[in-house]
Amino acid sequence: MWPYTRNMKNITLAIDEETLDAGRSYAQRHQTTLTALVRELLVKTVLADREAAVREMFRLMDAHPGNSHGRRWIREELYGR
Repeated sequence: MWPYTRNMKNITLAIDEETLDAGRSYAQRHQTTLTALVRELLVKTVLADREAAVREMFRLMDAHPGNSHGRRWIREELYGR
């Protein structure tokens, strides 16, 4: 069972008949549904994009570590209190 079954929304896709038939055949050979296959591919694509963004943020942070020149910050200064 798919872990994200709550609050699922339906979407409509336009796809050519040859691709649709190939997708259904692939899904059947892998004992799944075309819906589950599309859902899984979309999730993997979105997660990969998020992971790439996180990697890029860490790369930028590592490339520009900053320097406080020894100054110590206190909470009130950081939060403008």
